[in-house]
Amino acid sequence: MAPSTYSSDEKVLCFHHEILYEAKVLEVRHKDPQDKKSPYEYRVHYKGWKNTWDDWVREDRLRKWTDENRELATNIRREAEASLRAKNSKQPSSSKKRATSDRSSVRDSEERGNSVPGRGNKRARETDIEREDHFHARPSIRIVMPDNLKSLLVDDWERVTKNGTIVKLPAPKPVRNILDEWREEERPKRNRIDNDVLDEVVAGLAEYFEKVLDKILLYRYERHQYRLLRKKYASNNRSSPVGIYGAEHMIRLISLLPELLAQTTMDYKSTGRSHEEISKFSMWLSRNSDKYFRTEYVDSNEITEENI
Repeated sequence: MAPSTYSSDEKVLCFHHEILYEAKVLEVRHKDPQDKKSPYEYRVHYKGWKNTWDDWVREDRLRKWTDENRELATNIRREAEASLRAKNSKQPSSSKKRATSDRSSVRDSEERGNSVPGRGNKRARETDIEREDHFHARPSIRIVMPDNLKSLLVDDWERVTKNGTIVKLPAPKPVRNILDEWREEERPKRNRIDNDVLDEVVAGLAEYFEKVLDKILLYRYERHQYRLLRKKYASNNRSSPVGIYGAEHMIRLISLLPELLAQTTMDYKSTGRSHEEISKFSMWLSRNSDKYFRTEYVDSNEITEENI
């Protein structure tokens, strides 16, 4: 079997739930001591934690102590803290919360009572409760979006919705190129298994972009341009959205992915890995924003079949 990826006394980062903590590898062993081909396990000590928190973990919870991974750990923690603060600030007082809950319950009961007659009322309420419980039981995903990408997202929204301008297309660096270049830069840093995950993430992001572009990513002023582009390329199938649209539309997808991924049936492990990989891509895109974001917007009224 190949040697272990991590060694004793090595400084690492280790996932505990959704957060990456600084840690140190204390011991390395095979999961099955009698089978030298079984996977490795690592006993880690989290820096600043009591020894009682020392834990045996699988390799997929560990990350190398690199600048990139430390940046990821910092951003993940910051996003989690911001999410917690936002949640606490919106939390109503207990009495107000009960009153709100009671009013909502009455309103919901009335609405269901009006729509489902007779004995169906009880089953309808039970079904709604089951659906709500199932939704909240799904793993949540928070994606790191650096501040400069958030600013670019807001600027783009203002230019399109307030000024009536749109990004000139095709983009010089379309989504397909952006994803391919990120993958090629990431490959040398990863082992075979991590590269397989990388390929899946790149393919998944491209597929999501293709499927949701015209449904939720485009603003009203951009739809005429989209129809003209689709007509132009439909006859010979020369291109698709990932080969036409660029970074401006890609960050719209990133901002909406938490909601989209919440509708999937991914387990906690898959959700956590998606969170990490998409956050890495977001951070990489942030560092290379000057390369991939263009500032050329054109008047949406000037877009015609002749000049598209």
